[in-house]
Amino acid sequence: MDCSRAQQSQASDEVDKTTAVVEKQQHSQSKQVSKDVREGEKTGAWKCPKNQLSRIMRPDDANIVGNVHGGNILRMIEEAGCIVGTRHCNTQNGDRCLAALVRVEKTEFLSPVFIGEVAHVTAEITYTSKHSLEVQVKVMAENILTGAKKLANKAALWYVPCSLQNVDKIMEVPPIKYASAEQEEEGRKRYEAQKMERLETKARIEEVMPSPPNPEDPPKEKHTVAFSQSSLIHLVGPSDCTLHDYVHGGVTMKLMDEVAGIVAARHCNTNVVTASVDAINFHRKIKKGCVVTVTGRLTFVSNKSMEIEVLVDASSLVEAEKGKYRAVSAFFTFISLDKDNKPLPVPALKVEGEDEQRRFDEGKARYLQNKEKRLSDKTRGQ
Repeated sequence: MDCSRAQQSQASDEVDKTTAVVEKQQHSQSKQVSKDVREGEKTGAWKCPKNQLSRIMRPDDANIVGNVHGGNILRMIEEAGCIVGTRHCNTQNGDRCLAALVRVEKTEFLSPVFIGEVAHVTAEITYTSKHSLEVQVKVMAENILTGAKKLANKAALWYVPCSLQNVDKIMEVPPIKYASAEQEEEGRKRYEAQKMERLETKARIEEVMPSPPNPEDPPKEKHTVAFSQSSLIHLVGPSDCTLHDYVHGGVTMKLMDEVAGIVAARHCNTNVVTASVDAINFHRKIKKGCVVTVTGRLTFVSNKSMEIEVLVDASSLVEAEKGKYRAVSAFFTFISLDKDNKPLPVPALKVEGEDEQRRFDEGKARYLQNKEKRLSDKTRGQ
């Protein structure tokens, strides 16, 4: 009994020590935020704000072999970006606002994250225009048993601040301080590039996605686009939404990753993981009560990867006369893994018809472009 009491006392002491450390860190962070706000109010520009989220990965975050779903990582990334963006945009006078996600740049999944590891998501505002802001995010995965850490993911997101009084009113973004004129110029170039790409994407967002195969139809031939094409239907509820009653970008991205994963698994019949995501464009808002249809189809296959186009269409249950509209679009890249998490060859895609051939050629061009960019980045890093 005395031994048990001693153990309980020791455990209680450890909890008290941990709580004291956390409270000290929170107090220090609060003082720094207050200092930055006071300085920003004086100069009219704020230091690049940061935010960090940490969460242990649980079994319901992962697939059947223990790899954390890319969609869950994407959702955490969006949450961290939304917090730092909303906090920054409310440091000025005027309507209170919420940072709404409009675009995610190409996202690389550099290392897998497993059940039991802690994901540390750090978000930092790196550029501001008059009505938008860029947030760059890094995800570190930590094995808390060994202390080992690895860079798991990095991404860049673009937000616009929407007034809480009028969701269609875009607020102005407080400027930030840059370390140098070169840093500001690089940010401006990224802003102009993503703006141009969004305009180009709008030209093809209305392409109609064919209906997924009917279970009663004759079976489709394996390794064709029609064989693996998949859809999910989801009714948007309160837990999916922001204060505006519009869907969180992270919720949508998680659904998109799930559909892309189903397509990849059907094609390979193996364990698959997200390798990267090309730019995700949020074309129109999705309101609470809408039904969203998330559809994925293969567009290109190399010997070790698969590109999957994912489109999100939305329609209102109570205003059916308004019809369905294209809300989000993106390209996901998946790879096939064996039981030891080593890459496996991917079965070739059987292309049928002119449209599939056109999409395959476009996908191949993106694949070669991304491959060249990775080699260029690797060379610069050396």
